[in-house]
Amino acid sequence: MCGRYVSATPPDLLSEQFEAQLPDPPPIAEPRWNVAPGTDVYAVATSRSSGSRRLGRFRWGLVPNWARDRSIANRLINARAESILTRPAFRRTLARRRCILPADAFYEWKRRPGGRSEPFLVRRRDGDLMALAGLWEVWWEEGQDRATAEPLRTCAIVTTRANGVVGAIHDRMPVVLERSEWDVWLDPAIEDVDELRGLLVPLPDDEVEMLAVGQAVNDVRNEGPELIEPIGS
Repeated sequence: MCGRYVSATPPDLLSEQFEAQLPDPPPIAEPRWNVAPGTDVYAVATSRSSGSRRLGRFRWGLVPNWARDRSIANRLINARAESILTRPAFRRTLARRRCILPADAFYEWKRRPGGRSEPFLVRRRDGDLMALAGLWEVWWEEGQDRATAEPLRTCAIVTTRANGVVGAIHDRMPVVLERSEWDVWLDPAIEDVDELRGLLVPLPDDEVEMLAVGQAVNDVRNEGPELIEPIGS
């Protein structure tokens, strides 16, 4: 699974890299080094009406449009690539509402004897952004006036089997899309699930590195660039 990541690249640079429109002012201005489920995050999605890409604010934890309340989001922070076509919460969303969550890196934990967990930072070797494959949805609260109110926009990160690097500590990792795959994933006109399924694979081992970091990242209240400093650096 993916339960924490880094989002420190300024929004104007994200907008430039993904060729996506950015609201003014940016909805999330501060860099964050310990992004957790249930918080607002940046995601890139394509408008079906205009065809333009937009970099907007989404709540991490998917709330399907049929959900009675938003509490289901706690269970839907990730969408497993292997079962994405069989779960009602994800099947239609895969075909119609896909997004990319820009990340500088993500965290994963290795369980030690006695229940202690050791955190690791996973990032691209080339220093580029990680484009995490995601799904997004729109949810309206019952009784909400749709003419005047804003819906809740939520998202989930798609995960796949771990590659050899991450597999040393965990069996899952986010789907990280290559730049050449962004257009296909973000195109809402592409609804061929077989074509999309081919993108849901782990990054090659030689494209990522994994570094042990300090225990401070275990507490979601902790923030700051020191969280990503490798132990012993």
